[in-house]
Amino acid sequence: MLDVQAMKDERQIPIQKVGVKGVRYPITLLDKAEGLQHTTAAVNLYADLPHDFKGTHMSRFIEVFEAHRRDLSMPRFLDMLADVRNALEAETAYADLHFPYFIEKRAPVSGQSSMMSYDCAYRGKVWNVGHEFEVSVAVPVQTVCPCSKAISAYGAHNQRGIVTLTVALGPFFWIEDLVALVEGSASSGVYTLLKREDEKFVTERAFDNPRFVEDLVRQVSQEVEALGKFPRFSVEAENFESIHNHSAYAFVQRG
Repeated sequence: MLDVQAMKDERQIPIQKVGVKGVRYPITLLDKAEGLQHTTAAVNLYADLPHDFKGTHMSRFIEVFEAHRRDLSMPRFLDMLADVRNALEAETAYADLHFPYFIEKRAPVSGQSSMMSYDCAYRGKVWNVGHEFEVSVAVPVQTVCPCSKAISAYGAHNQRGIVTLTVALGPFFWIEDLVALVEGSASSGVYTLLKREDEKFVTERAFDNPRFVEDLVRQVSQEVEALGKFPRFSVEAENFESIHNHSAYAFVQRG
């Protein structure tokens, strides 16, 4: 059968990235508590295309991903990318996956259990002499404003924020441990299910641990550096302010 994609192109223009974008697919990941976790990812897969090829073979991206989707633990992600590169006969292959990751979380006093969702991403590329791979996790937190607490007679304003921690892959780690590190650096974590006794505890704990966004990114950065695991990382914090019509923002990059 005629292979149109493999025909020659005469325009002498190489393409750095060509592939499939926005593919929604079930995947399986490692889970610290349960062993495995099934979730759904939005998948982007790309490869480079030499100047003399008319097109890439789109179906091969999906074929490779289908073969790997039942084990997309962090080490296997790079194996999948290497197979994309080989299947497309490309110099470089790229992928990014965006998926919700679920962790069972117990309320601090009542012990009531519920599931928390954290937006995560894998991003990487593989070429003939190396690879890059980073993991991001977005963690919702609560912060209490130190300035408001210092100057107000009746309390302090607080807000929910999102801390996005992105790490370059070093030794193996658990997503759950990154979540716990970020939550421990905030005024408080947030919960899906709280009873009244839990709400009292969380509110008072947050009030006792006020944090600016600057405090938040510095504290997370300090905790990540202390692990000594990651060659580089970044910490991004956005607070959805309760008394302003804008967000407060801070960003740190290390390594």
